[in-house]
Amino acid sequence: TEPGNHTLLSGFVLSGLSKHSELQHLLFFTFCFIYITTIIGNLLIFMVTVHPSLRMPRYFFLQVLSFLDILTASMFVLKMLVNLLSEDRSISYMGCAMQLYCVIFLGATECYILAAMAYNRCVAICNPLRYAVIMNSRVCLSLVLLSCCSGNVVFVVQTAWVFALPFCGPRKINYFCDIPPLIMLSCTETSLYEKQIIIATALVIFTPFCLILVSYACVISSILKISSAEGRHKTFSTCSSHLIVVTLYCASVTLIYLQPTAGYSQDTKKFMPLTYTAITLLLKHLIYSLRNKEVKEVLIR
Repeated sequence: TEPGNHTLLSGFVLSGLSKHSELQHLLFFTFCFIYITTIIGNLLIFMVTVHPSLRMPRYFFLQVLSFLDILTASMFVLKMLVNLLSEDRSISYMGCAMQLYCVIFLGATECYILAAMAYNRCVAICNPLRYAVIMNSRVCLSLVLLSCCSGNVVFVVQTAWVFALPFCGPRKINYFCDIPPLIMLSCTETSLYEKQIIIATALVIFTPFCLILVSYACVISSILKISSAEGRHKTFSTCSSHLIVVTLYCASVTLIYLQPTAGYSQDTKKFMPLTYTAITLLLKHLIYSLRNKEVKEVLIR
């Protein structure tokens, strides 16, 4: 496209998951099951963790995480289900901007919440006598608000430069608005913007991940000092579910945003975001509920 000959786009068209119409209903029922299971699972976790016996900081953070997962599933998976059965898959320019806001804000906030949960585990295991004083309700609420503010700052910066790009040509994108598919619609050179994605991903993913690693290095050091093998196993098992979720979430997001745009086929580019919009959301609440003895006991009661 020649400079000065750009087309002003009033909206975009979501391309959907598959070009084969016979697969639309199968995909709809598959992801409908995932969505319903995710919502019910996170609602159960949310309701169980407000039980008086579970009024502890770790479960407060779990409540926040479940609430973020419900918002994420409702924003992305529900929209995808509507598109699977709808002939009109268009989305307005402002609607795409709002969807991108939710992608960045919810994702960045969740990363920092996972870091706050790791810090909470570190204090609980490394400094148990002062745990109630250090992790009081004011500190927990401050960590959640700080996570939300950090996610909002990332949103403002990222969304501003993405929608400052000139869009032209075919206006089809994958089943929701995200930075990589929007950059591919740009009429200008995007190598600089792709580098900015890497920097932003490093700040949003690797900064909390490094904090998590430091926290669990302290946790492992304290666990090794426990003389009883049973005590070491019990203490480590309380941290394993969080480590699994952190690894699953950070690895899936890193694969999407740090992979060059030319590295995947079009079908792969469509299905890779499902690892953190649908499948990861489904697995997270199962991991937290099935591996947590206290949650299972309250749920049974």
